[in-house]
Amino acid sequence: MPELGPQRQAVLLLAHGTPESLDQIPEYLRNITGGRPMPESVVAEIRHRYSLIGSSPLTELTLEQGRLLSQAVDLPVYVGMRNWNPYIGDVVRQMRADGITSAVVICLAPQNSRTSVGLYRRAAFAEAAGAIEMDFIEGWADHPLLAQAFAERLQPVWQNLSARMPPVLFTAHSVPCRTIQASEGPADPYPVEAKRTAANVAALLAPLGLTPDGWFFAFQSQGMSGATWIGPTVEDTLRALRQQGHSAVVIQPIGFLCDHVEILYDIDIGFRDFAARIGLEVVRPQSLNDSALLTAALEDLARKGFARLAAKAASLSTPVAAL
Repeated sequence: MPELGPQRQAVLLLAHGTPESLDQIPEYLRNITGGRPMPESVVAEIRHRYSLIGSSPLTELTLEQGRLLSQAVDLPVYVGMRNWNPYIGDVVRQMRADGITSAVVICLAPQNSRTSVGLYRRAAFAEAAGAIEMDFIEGWADHPLLAQAFAERLQPVWQNLSARMPPVLFTAHSVPCRTIQASEGPADPYPVEAKRTAANVAALLAPLGLTPDGWFFAFQSQGMSGATWIGPTVEDTLRALRQQGHSAVVIQPIGFLCDHVEILYDIDIGFRDFAARIGLEVVRPQSLNDSALLTAALEDLARKGFARLAAKAASLSTPVAAL
């Protein structure tokens, strides 16, 4: 690891956050919407979903991912959440108090989007206020170790059902259409990057028989606010697969790096129940969670980020030649 000062470097992992109890859900939802109230029916539905899974393990699993990464890079790894404790601002303030002056910041949403990565970036830099030199990694949807991590989870499940030739349905979280429709400047890269991650994973299973027409992609977890969200939806895709004669489908979410409500409820309960009603079995590989390949991907991102910081520091300290 490049040296920028003893014990003054760190990694900051950023994630969405999740409430710790059902009573915290209204405040959590206000954090997501920027203070706008949600209809009581929506709040009740979200409470119901969390009650069915007990609680979301997102924070616990993300902290474990940070612990594993800290072991790999032999540096402190902090974890900040955008919508719940530990909040990004609080964590960055703690980093400053701990004397951290240089950090690589990795958002645990590999596919870059203005509605996710952009918001995390602003929160981190606003609190750093120039006191911490940050290398913020915008997106890492194409990282080869990310694809390998997902393929490692997917392969045994898909091969176990090979006699039924199940299609693979890759998914990522949907976003409102308005967030990817740029009035000026480049389009939001999120939909393209999400599908590219799926294609990278599928390519790793191609030697085992997964053909280009054997996998599909859909966006899941569309919001309940009434706005138009990007698709195709998982439900429409499941209907189409059943009409094609399939009796089973493997759903692999490639936008999520650990278990949380969008996996434990949306897929394991919601989509499974929906599929069962139309005669389709849904199987899901284990989430990445504590995957060694995921840790290796994060380690590679961190090391490259510190190398960029070191190069930047060296360029700033190099005397300018006299004219």
